[in-house]
Amino acid sequence: MTRFLKGAVGHIVLAVFAVIALVPLLLVLVNSFKSNSEILESPFSLPTGFNVENFVTAWTYGQFGQGFINSILLTGTTIIIVLVCSSLAGYVLAGQKVRTWPIIMVYLTMAMTVPIQLFIFPLYSVVAWMNLTDNVFVVGIILAAINMPFATFLMRTFFLNVPPELEEAAFMDGVNTHQLVTRVLFPIVRPGMITVGVIVGLNAWNEFLISSTFLQNPSGQTLTLGFLTMNGTFSTQLGTMMAGALILIVPILAIFIALQRFVVDGMASGAVKG
Repeated sequence: MTRFLKGAVGHIVLAVFAVIALVPLLLVLVNSFKSNSEILESPFSLPTGFNVENFVTAWTYGQFGQGFINSILLTGTTIIIVLVCSSLAGYVLAGQKVRTWPIIMVYLTMAMTVPIQLFIFPLYSVVAWMNLTDNVFVVGIILAAINMPFATFLMRTFFLNVPPELEEAAFMDGVNTHQLVTRVLFPIVRPGMITVGVIVGLNAWNEFLISSTFLQNPSGQTLTLGFLTMNGTFSTQLGTMMAGALILIVPILAIFIALQRFVVDGMASGAVKG
């Protein structure tokens, strides 16, 4: 009986958290099909019809077509750089293959605590001097550098869970270091790499500060910047803003749901050692 009560309480708590997380998304979905007057009259009621005019207006004035392309390029660049560099660094640090690995760990810890706002102006000066502003790939590199310390720590944790005997057996079979990392270790830590990719991708997709600083040309703006530019014109048109918000969150939400199983497995396996 006690076990049943504990399970029931746990399910109730999880159900409450699920409602808190899903209700705002459902309100955005429902109100995106309403007119402004319908939303003001009854924001919790169902729409009378599926009017897509709000989506057309948001897509047009928010320049979401180009914004989608820029967001995909920015997020993809960030994820690729972070996964390649953090995986290799995590492998080296987990195996203590360099003598200065404690100093490197301290440096990474300090890098995670320093706010990026301190480097905005000198970083912008360098990028502007190199004439690389309004370049989504440059912003992707900057975001990759920002996320690199956390990603390296996380990948190191996943590599710590790999038995050292596996590496020794691979070397005895005649594989070199490149083959060991790419063909043996990377498949094992794949859940961790997916976890890091999803977390970094979410940060890059929703990033505002760096993007708004270095991407000032409308043709180079991301989806997030395009949505925020609608605030001045459509701040009173709630239906249009809801439609724009839905366009912004649906792609990344769909990807997260599709990879949720790998993310959960990765976080569970990465929590064993630290």
